[in-house]
Amino acid sequence: MSAKQRNKGFTLIELVVVIAILAILAAFALPRFAQLSEEAHVSSVKATAGAMAAGVALAKAQWVANGLSGEQDDVQGFGNDNIDVSEDGWPVSISGANNPANITAAMCVGLWEELMQSNAPTVSAGGTDTDYSAAATATECTYTYLLDGLQSPNQKQIVYNASTGEVTTINVN
Repeated sequence: MSAKQRNKGFTLIELVVVIAILAILAAFALPRFAQLSEEAHVSSVKATAGAMAAGVALAKAQWVANGLSGEQDDVQGFGNDNIDVSEDGWPVSISGANNPANITAAMCVGLWEELMQSNAPTVSAGGTDTDYSAAATATECTYTYLLDGLQSPNQKQIVYNASTGEVTTINVN
């Protein structure tokens, strides 16, 4: 090989072309990576809502399987045998309260912890150091997702209606 062939490297044009190609790829990839984070948060909330709905349905199914009717404290055979249900069999609390109209944020936290599996996201009443914050209005428990840093009105929420057993999500597309 001659000295000229051994010293041959990349030309300035070749380097500029490579940098331009990398810039174009980055322009398309960065927004996609930013979307992945949002998609992960949405998937997490949807999965948690599904787990909550399954827990509610299982508690009601146990109430039916036990042949119960009307309000019942400590439904046997579900979880830690401490779920209290309304006259329609929907979980209301773990503290002896059976009327969905009297639901409180503390009751919502108790329900979350008993209806979900042990590895469920953390929740507290109005807290900021947990995955979800629980609040109660009328007959509903509202669990607001805190991990995505969004502020109202864009916050993702899971809503459990203790009168109907319905679990819905808000701002989760």
